[in-house]
Amino acid sequence: MSLLISNNIDIKQLGSTHIVHKLSIIKLAVRSVLLGSSLAILCPTVAMAEMSVDPEIVLEEVNIVAPAIKDDSPKGYNAQRSNTATKTDTKLNDVPQAISVVTKDQIQDQSIQSMTEAVRYVPGVTAIQGEGNRDAIVFRGNATTGDFFVDGTRDDVQTYRDLYNTDRIEVLKGPSGMIFGRGGAGGVINRVSKEAGWLPVSQFIGTYGAYDQKRVSGDYGQAINDEIAFRINAVYEDSGSFRDGVNLERYGVTPTFTIKPDENSKIVLGMEYFKDKRVTDRGVPSVNGPNNSTLKNRPFKIGNEDTFFGNADLSPTETETVAFNAMFEEAFENGISLKNRTRFASYDKYYANVFARGPVRNNGTLQLGAYRDDTRRDNIINQTDISYSLKTGNLEHKLLAGAEFSVQDTANKRLTPPGGENLAGSVSSSNPTRTGVIFNTLSRKQRSDVTVAAFYLQDQIILSPKWQAIIGLRNDNFDTDYTNELTNTNLNVSDNLLSPRAGLIYKPVEPVSIYANYSVSYVPRAGDQLISLDVNNASFNPEKFINYEVGAKWDLNPNLNVTAAVYKLERQNVAVNDPNIPGQSILVDGQETKGVELSIAGNITDKWSVFGGYAFQDGELTKDQSSTILKGADLAQTPRHTFSLWNRYDFNDMWGAAIGVVSRSDMYAALPTTTTSTILPGYTRLDAAVFAKLNKKTRLQVNLENLTNKEYALYAHTNNNISPGSPITGRATLIYDF
Repeated sequence: MSLLISNNIDIKQLGSTHIVHKLSIIKLAVRSVLLGSSLAILCPTVAMAEMSVDPEIVLEEVNIVAPAIKDDSPKGYNAQRSNTATKTDTKLNDVPQAISVVTKDQIQDQSIQSMTEAVRYVPGVTAIQGEGNRDAIVFRGNATTGDFFVDGTRDDVQTYRDLYNTDRIEVLKGPSGMIFGRGGAGGVINRVSKEAGWLPVSQFIGTYGAYDQKRVSGDYGQAINDEIAFRINAVYEDSGSFRDGVNLERYGVTPTFTIKPDENSKIVLGMEYFKDKRVTDRGVPSVNGPNNSTLKNRPFKIGNEDTFFGNADLSPTETETVAFNAMFEEAFENGISLKNRTRFASYDKYYANVFARGPVRNNGTLQLGAYRDDTRRDNIINQTDISYSLKTGNLEHKLLAGAEFSVQDTANKRLTPPGGENLAGSVSSSNPTRTGVIFNTLSRKQRSDVTVAAFYLQDQIILSPKWQAIIGLRNDNFDTDYTNELTNTNLNVSDNLLSPRAGLIYKPVEPVSIYANYSVSYVPRAGDQLISLDVNNASFNPEKFINYEVGAKWDLNPNLNVTAAVYKLERQNVAVNDPNIPGQSILVDGQETKGVELSIAGNITDKWSVFGGYAFQDGELTKDQSSTILKGADLAQTPRHTFSLWNRYDFNDMWGAAIGVVSRSDMYAALPTTTTSTILPGYTRLDAAVFAKLNKKTRLQVNLENLTNKEYALYAHTNNNISPGSPITGRATLIYDF
């Protein structure tokens, strides 16, 4: 008697409950056959009578088919691909643009919990204060509060973003208008969300740190069946600060479902509820420079950096975010792929602040200001991308055609004390507090309704084994309907924005790419927050940003990449005061940034991981912008030199440690004028971490920041809103996979 068992079992769906059931059937069949064989040996006659079957037994071939499961998150610090930079799945070495990716492992190792912390080690990018109520970034000399995206769609309200539901962060530098549309003058930041899948996830993270920081988060996901997977992320944090009266409380939850009806289709559905409450902290003012000069002021030093100027109790900020997301992908048999993504997000935010409105005078006094600002924004955004690959002769093309339609409705108002934002009288710098401030006078009430219809085309071309090219063009019809409800003034502006992109890539060998790139982006007159339109600038052309960039990317080994980029970024159509007609404005091509960026990310050895780089930036005005803001002035919060490097070394399977250095040169807090300027001195600070893998499921890490207790100014909003850097601080984090 012989036994034939087919070994053609196609297991495409590990983790399915059906697999366990089918494999059990196979085991029973094999056991029965073996039992019959043993019986035949001992007593052939009885065995044959009992079985009453042909002595040759053939088991039916079993094919186990289910959705493939894999973890698409990059491992370590070196991400190698992106779906964002070109809207197609492309190797980063084949994208002619400087890009830094902060991976999931780096977020965990550095205990990153905010956008400011996320870009700390990214070369060429600087976080700034944002008036103590929002994320704000400077890319290549251009400040923005609106160039934030999540999964490639806009997330542009002025708020703080938590990373509890983020898989990785992509930092794209240089104008990216062809991909993202308006804005993105110096770059954009895109968060890639955690997504439900068929790999089980069950993780708890608890953090306790200095200044009574308490934070817990959870990540749980599993397959419901062969076609549907579920995942939920949640966070709660209650923390203090080294600054007097400053604290925060935040909480959020994000459930997602992934549905795969078949191998060619995918649907992802999700929502988020998030609330952030904290004290609006605008830091300390400046003080007159040497010899009581009004030039080159310095941050005010009172001996301790914890003093709150204004009133912390009267400076709350709160943002509530409710968002719904839907994504559909379909790969057709003819080679066409379709992706559609829809996002609805409702943001409700207010902030109040009592803050330093001027420098500390020679007599030790200063003026305070106060106001309350309320914003409500509703975003509805729909994007459709169609891609197709084909060959024409010796050329290979990856074609992309897409459309984006969006509606963004924003309502904003501002309340001040009865006398306006400038509070009467002065306070002493030794006791800079004002009480009894009420916000009961409406000073601003405005609304903007913005609609966008965009269409774009892109072709990624393989010209030969060594040459590639990318060309693209996007047209945005940007319509702004703005109403000043205090003056009953209505303005309607429509812009057609053409954003081209052209890049050429040379690959002398496969791990090396040398590229050149040209790209353009626009910022309409409504600004990155869509509410800065007025009668003086409504008729002006949008600001235009042109980027010229050459660079090289090199995979030194499969897990280590180095990148170098040299660029020139021009800013045109800058509105300035007309020197000949008081009260009028004119447009000038008024700003330029030239720079070099070097970055490294990945594993030098199997035990040593690194991330960081160096950036040189030379940003200046190329035309006079007023009688006091002159050609040649350095750009605000654009340091000439920045350097950062994070190193992690694993001694064995249990213990690891990290050391990091962050350094920058002097920079101006605001655009310097002939009458005043404030310098934020350069600094170098050290960070460190220790990692312990206690067992298969439990990890513990301790992160320390500013090891040498360096006193420094971190960033600013104006000359008189300067955030001191934190003294030495630390946090301990427990990670448990249950």
